[in-house]
Amino acid sequence: MRHGFSLSRMNAILIKEFVQMRRDRFTFAIMVMVPVMQLILFGFAINTDPRALPTAVHVVDNGVYARSILSALQTSDYFDIRAVARTAEHATEMLDTGDVSFVITIPVNFTRDLVRGDTPDILIEADASDPLASSNALATINALGVSALRDDLVGPLANRNITPPFTTIVHRLYNPEGITQYNIVPGLIGVILTMTMVMVTAMAMTREGERGTLENLLAMPSHPFEVMLGKIIPYILVGYVQVFLVLSGAYFIFSVPMLGSLTLLIAAIGVFIAANLALGFTFSTIAKTQLQAMQMTVFFLLPSILLSGFMFPFRGMPGWAQWLGEALPNTHFLRVVRGILLKGNGVDEILPHIWPLFLFLLVVGTLAMLRYRRTLD
Repeated sequence: MRHGFSLSRMNAILIKEFVQMRRDRFTFAIMVMVPVMQLILFGFAINTDPRALPTAVHVVDNGVYARSILSALQTSDYFDIRAVARTAEHATEMLDTGDVSFVITIPVNFTRDLVRGDTPDILIEADASDPLASSNALATINALGVSALRDDLVGPLANRNITPPFTTIVHRLYNPEGITQYNIVPGLIGVILTMTMVMVTAMAMTREGERGTLENLLAMPSHPFEVMLGKIIPYILVGYVQVFLVLSGAYFIFSVPMLGSLTLLIAAIGVFIAANLALGFTFSTIAKTQLQAMQMTVFFLLPSILLSGFMFPFRGMPGWAQWLGEALPNTHFLRVVRGILLKGNGVDEILPHIWPLFLFLLVVGTLAMLRYRRTLD
């Protein structure tokens, strides 16, 4: 019988654990890389005060005061003028597709009304589907406009420097009340599907290996593509059940507007689900245990949440982080689902974000089949 505490027995167990840790280098690498990745992402990539937001201008009056305001916008930290809208419809199209975050319209007779002593209007249309991304920039526009005209309003117009010489009219499109749930709840579809679809597929194959049933599967005269389809199709149906639950809660509980075609959304969701399931299948060809499969899923899920624009403004991140985010399927899917539900986007508007999902599906699907072939050898 064992009596009391034994330092030698504890040391034996301690040595055994270090040996196990040395053998399981994959788990140790994940334990080291996760805090490093969190440190880099939270320290460098996350920014709740985005600057240099893409902006389009629609200038109907090209007078001296309008040019001064445009010059001030170009030198501002918050606005990056990238396009000139030809018409009001062109401006709306750029907002619908997400090419710009703001459209600033200087109307006709702006200079004439300013000289007459009237208070002309400047229209600012903002993509408020993400309220956090546009709030700080809108707060600076009045002060920016006043300082821009300070050197121009001289002589008889000097008294106009005391009060704002024009009125700023702000149209917050797609989410005029700035309700956070309108932005977060649709995005939850992407996060939930990423987490569950990648994990269940990755663990399904590794579970076959741990239970000893993988040999039977490998002995079957089946093509790797057949195996992958057989593994992922049942979970596509499960994914749609999750989508139905989230959309039902979004509509009946949070009153999220659904302006676009739900049929188009369902089709886009199918591509996104297939991409995540193919990635999970790829993970299963790398992982040797279910624990490793889960660790790889968590390692992929973290940047999918932080770099996709789900929690923090996408355009507030530095350039290198945006490049990484563009490689993640969740980034493009969030633009699709928010565009369809909040903006009423159609096929033409979401197509630039659908083809990256197809490309991701093709790449990881091909990689999964190649990895599976090596397993057969």
